[in-house]
Amino acid sequence: MNDKRLHEPSDLDCLGDPLTALDRALPGRLNADPENLERGLAQLVLTIVELLRQLMERQAVRRMDDGSLSDEQVERLGQTFMALSERMAELRERFGFDEEDLNLHLGPLGDLL
Repeated sequence: MNDKRLHEPSDLDCLGDPLTALDRALPGRLNADPENLERGLAQLVLTIVELLRQLMERQAVRRMDDGSLSDEQVERLGQTFMALSERMAELRERFGFDEEDLNLHLGPLGDLL
């Protein structure tokens, strides 16, 4: 195999324009503002917690419908989900998020929540 062929400038010229355009489109520096990083991390964590809360709530409702939970368990689950909902509202308010801010759009799959 002739390795010289792979390194000829004419072979790489076709990549020059897209790479230059990409370089111009991307920022020269990453915005590492601690406040933005904290807010972004908080949004990600709260989104995951909200997703898990909804999944657990749906599972609890299924188990209630199946009759596999005692009245005491149903009461405890209800109190737990209410407390979690209140705490989530407090955290959303603290970071300035609406409920919609925790819903990620997944392209063709639709919204996460």
